[in-house]
Amino acid sequence: MTTLSAQTLTLPVADLGPENPLPPLRGHRDLHRVENLDALPPDLAENIRYGGLRSVLPCLDQDGYGRTLVEQPLPTLVLENDHLRATVLPTLGGRLYSLVHRPTGQELLYRNPVIQPANLALRNAWFAGGVEWNLGSTGHWTGTCSPLHAARVEGPDGTPVLRLWEWERSRNLVVQLDFWLPDDSDLLYVGARIQNPSPDVVPAYWWSNIAVEQSPGTRVLVPADQAWRFGYGNKLDLVGVPEYEGIDLTYPMRHRRAVDFFFEPLPEQRPWIAAVDAEGNGLLQASTARLRGRKLFVWGEGRGGRRWQEWLSPGLQGPGYCEIQAGLARTQLEHLKLPGATSWTWLEAYGRLSVDPATAHGPWNEARTDADAVLADRVADLEEREQAWLGIADARPGEQLAAGSGWGALELARTGWTVSAGTPFAESTMGERERAWLPVLRGEAPGAMDGTLVGWKDLLEAAEDSWLTWYHRGVARWFADDEAGAVEAWRRSGDNPWALRNLAVVTGDLAAYERATELLPELVPLVVEAVTAAVEADPDRAGRILDRAPADDQRIRLAKVRYLLRIGDGTGAERLLDEGIEPAGVREGENPLADYWRQAQELLGSDRPVPARYEFGMFGD
Repeated sequence: MTTLSAQTLTLPVADLGPENPLPPLRGHRDLHRVENLDALPPDLAENIRYGGLRSVLPCLDQDGYGRTLVEQPLPTLVLENDHLRATVLPTLGGRLYSLVHRPTGQELLYRNPVIQPANLALRNAWFAGGVEWNLGSTGHWTGTCSPLHAARVEGPDGTPVLRLWEWERSRNLVVQLDFWLPDDSDLLYVGARIQNPSPDVVPAYWWSNIAVEQSPGTRVLVPADQAWRFGYGNKLDLVGVPEYEGIDLTYPMRHRRAVDFFFEPLPEQRPWIAAVDAEGNGLLQASTARLRGRKLFVWGEGRGGRRWQEWLSPGLQGPGYCEIQAGLARTQLEHLKLPGATSWTWLEAYGRLSVDPATAHGPWNEARTDADAVLADRVADLEEREQAWLGIADARPGEQLAAGSGWGALELARTGWTVSAGTPFAESTMGERERAWLPVLRGEAPGAMDGTLVGWKDLLEAAEDSWLTWYHRGVARWFADDEAGAVEAWRRSGDNPWALRNLAVVTGDLAAYERATELLPELVPLVVEAVTAAVEADPDRAGRILDRAPADDQRIRLAKVRYLLRIGDGTGAERLLDEGIEPAGVREGENPLADYWRQAQELLGSDRPVPARYEFGMFGD
């Protein structure tokens, strides 16, 4: 019998901390740039050119976390039958945290023993492990560390279905996930739907990122003979599978550097991917045809790749994990066009795959063909299962199991758009933060400073004047590519740290940065931004800003290292680095501490090697 229950899981957790109230005007550096577009197939190149996200606004960055792990209870929702036990984290993006094959006790996913945020997502905070659902734009989605609505729904066969849904704010799309585990099923079904309630075409992006434990014997099986390789060098290259540069690329631990392989699907072949161990056992993921893309990601076994895995899983024992993924497009670098007032649906299946180890680790054509034959009967009815699920996809949710945000309710109040009855956004879900924007609908000034609703630009222009209205007008104008109008609005907003900071970002006015930090010296992200902007052009100003800053914050200490290096104080910089700095927000693809260490040694005429704890280079050995 299938059961759905609310439970509690206690884990070491690093608290997310507060959101950064400063609007992300510049966004993060994107590691996924492609410069050889003219050499790619036209449809692939067109999809890569289309739909890039300029900023995650109206969302704000989640960068207030640290590295202190404390045992905390996490709410979980558990769907279970005699074959599988699926554990979902509704407050953390609906992550499928664990999938256990009950007859053998095998954990099919990489189940991270800690929740340690790190700077890998569109809004910064992200954690490793399980299955993450990514909607919106290239990268880890804006909701990956945020709560979703959750409720119980009766499934098409009378068994309970766990429904999750939320409003994705950067694209104004609705995401719906229905977890369905029939009584006798050894597969967990996940019905996915993205709704575009607006009348306009919207860029659409989806990837299900599946973390699985790796070992030297782990092999990824997928119905493909070619793959697009992206080695974070700004190029996509079509390569053969499995042999590449003298190794079998389907064995994750044979790679030294971080790399993506986007597999080209074979014609008329059902999309699936699996990762099996030396004995031929592991995780299978299959889907209906809309979810066509499949991918392998590895951190690489070089020093930087290992450091990243340890950073994401403090106390890591064993060789860590790789990711197998499934998406709407061939690659994660593409966006597709989702028409207005349209929904896209598909069904995913997750379960245990067991194949003959001799075949699984034999010649590629035999390995993937045998695996396909083993799984064929189990997934032959996916289209019928999807149709059965669609029969209840619009059913009103029953017992509420978790609460998400009120942003969907606020946007529906503004637009009057219609969404499915299966994913309601009641006015009662709005909290103080969302309700602070309701006055704008009446032509009044907004009541909240942080998180400008950039899609409300016309309403903000018509709202009554106030310093706060002018501030938000500036952000909305900037988002709409009206830089001159934004600067005018922020100047009219007056002598407040928020407008001054934005002026500094857009105009490069270091005096505005310094004045903002005088007015708000305790806001660490502001101080770090100001020092970073000033340290090269005006180190004296950077020093004055640091003198007012809270010295015990790790981000401030890192900024001070950079300042000391700029003024030639290698001894002071080395001392801070020797004392130890844990930059919780070090960005994927960056290696600042190693760079600073080398600069300090150069100033000192020393050749002390970079400590292992400071080596975050993903792409070197």
